[in-house]
Order: sequence, then C-alpha cells, then structure tokens
Amino acid sequence: MSRVELRGLSKSFGPVQAVRDVSLDISDHAFVTLLGPSGCGKTTTLNMTAGLEAVSSGDVLLDGVPITGWAPHERGMAMVFQNYALYPHMNVFDNIGFALKLQRRPRAEIERRVRATAEALELGALLERRISQLSGGQQQRVALARAMVKEPQVFLFDEPLSNLDAALRTRMRIEIKRLHQQLRTTSIFVTHDQEEAMILSDFIAVMRDGVVVQYGPADEVYRRPAHHYVATFIGKPRMGIVTGRLRTSGEVAEFTAAGLQMRWRDPAILVLGPGDREVLLGVRAEDARIVARVDQDEAGFDGAVELLEPLGSDTFVEVGRGEHRLTARVEPDKAPRLAEPVRLRLPWNRLHLFDAATEQRINA
Repeated sequence: MSRVELRGLSKSFGPVQAVRDVSLDISDHAFVTLLGPSGCGKTTTLNMTAGLEAVSSGDVLLDGVPITGWAPHERGMAMVFQNYALYPHMNVFDNIGFALKLQRRPRAEIERRVRATAEALELGALLERRISQLSGGQQQRVALARAMVKEPQVFLFDEPLSNLDAALRTRMRIEIKRLHQQLRTTSIFVTHDQEEAMILSDFIAVMRDGVVVQYGPADEVYRRPAHHYVATFIGKPRMGIVTGRLRTSGEVAEFTAAGLQMRWRDPAILVLGPGDREVLLGVRAEDARIVARVDQDEAGFDGAVELLEPLGSDTFVEVGRGEHRLTARVEPDKAPRLAEPVRLRLPWNRLHLFDAATEQRINA
C-alpha cells in the first residue's frame, strides 16, 4: 500500500501564504497531477510532501502514518526534478546507482538493479557515457531511472518535461505513462500544462493562489468543471464564455445577453428553481455545432466567422456577435469562410453554467 494523504497542508513565507489548507486523498497506485499556473503553490505542496520544505501547518500521511516530521530519505519517496539534478562528473551507471551506494547495498545488488532499470528505459547501451554526452531526452530518462532504482513507494515529479522540446515532451509523456502502468507506483506530478495533465492523470487537483479549486477524476474535471477558473484553464481551445441573465420559470429556461437570447427546456437547470440570476454560460468547442437551423427546445447562437484555426485533423471556428465569442470544432473540409454568417447549436445537456458572483458551477 502507498496511500498519501495531505491534511490541511499550509505554508507561509513570512507574510506570504503560498499554500492554504490543501487536503488531498491520493489512493494506492493512483497518478495524481497538481495543475496550475506558475506561483499557484503546486511545487511548494510537492516539496512539503517530499520533506524538502517545512510545513507551517497540517500533516502528510503515508498509509495512515503521519510522516510530517520525517527526513526526506525516510519517506520512501523518489523525486524527479525539473533540472534533472544529475551529477556531471559521473557516468550514467553511477548516476543511477548513487542512492544505492549511499545505502551501502552489496555491489552485486547495485549492478543487478541498475542494469535492470537501465534496460527498462532503453539506457543499457549508455551506462558508460558521461551526462554531458547525452541528449535532453536521454538525461530525462537517466533522472527517471535514478528514481526507479530506489523502488520507492511514491514517485514525485516536479515539472520534469518542461525543459524538453515539443516532440520530445510528447514521447516522454508516453514513456512516463507506460512506466506508471507497468510499475503501478503511486505518483504525484506537478505541471502547468493542462494537456500533459489530461494525458497522464487518473486524478487532477487544479490549484490557484495556493488553494485547490477542484480535485477529482481527470475526465470529471474536464467535463464538469466545478468553477469558472477550472473551466477556462483546462481545454484547448479555451472554453467560450458568455455573461448574461438566466431566468427559470415553469418548464422553460431563458438565457439573455446583449443582443442574444436562448430559450430551452433543461431539467438540469430547472432544479435551481424559479428565479432570475446573472450567470456565466460556458461552451466547449466540441459541443458547439454549425447548423442550418436550431430546434425550438435547443439553444442557438447566431454570429459571423471571425477566425479560422486549421490544425490538420480539425479546424476551430471562432464565431462572434457583439462582445461575445464562441468556438466550434469542425472537419477541415466543412469549415465556413471568414465573415460568413453562421448559426451554432448548443445542446442543453453540454452547457456549463456558473454563478457570476461566486463563479461556482450551478447546473447539475
């Protein structure tokens, strides 16, 4: 078992509170990503979990045992850093086996474990090379091997792919995912890249200003964002947002904004009860459809094509009307022309509604 619990974890640097009351339950074998922009507290949270940063308040537990006061080497965790932190004066073999030498493991055991780990990461032919003779991707694999060879209970990754070019990042994501599926070691991964988080994670904790805004399965965080911030942070292209008023009465929901009106029947919205409130209506590109007409019980958005973004297999079409902008995803050979008037169909069961004051999700 390798269950990690963070209970009310907080960290202050003088008057600045970098992390505030972070509580996460990370189950055995799970791959969890701390996702957010620079300065949101995700790396500080990881460092407190690893024991590299003192905790101002709260607790870290491993399999139910409090380890908050334990030294890093006592926690059964291995960390892969952003800058790799490899020893340039050592060859690949010695870098991978360094921690085992510190533990005074028998030479035969070190030899066996280093070579087995190197083969798993396709480093077997590079064991005698110096770090300076390796490419960025090879250095990243050495850093992974150095963590793997310890056979830790928990892997910690601090933006390990941020220094790689786009093509290499893609390959290393696949490598990390393959390793996790093979080893099934509990893993906590830090990144600001939402695409990376979606590809790798079982669960995602979205952070902002030192606080976890939403924590849940990766698909749930994407499809049912609990907060406007989560909705617009995750997803490419960015979720389209229209500010307006929502009126619910009887069986009908009516959304109005400047120059825009939508009426539809939506059981998920009607559970709010009758009322009139200012809301943020969100639509993802894959849920908007360019159509000839919109049925009476569906939401529609009329506008003109303002931007085309061809991406090979898809084209994103930005449609504008007044101050409002929504994006639809279409097949390349079905893309409209710039300035062409179009109509978007917005299925009621794929719309996202957030309270304008609290920015919290309000539809089921």
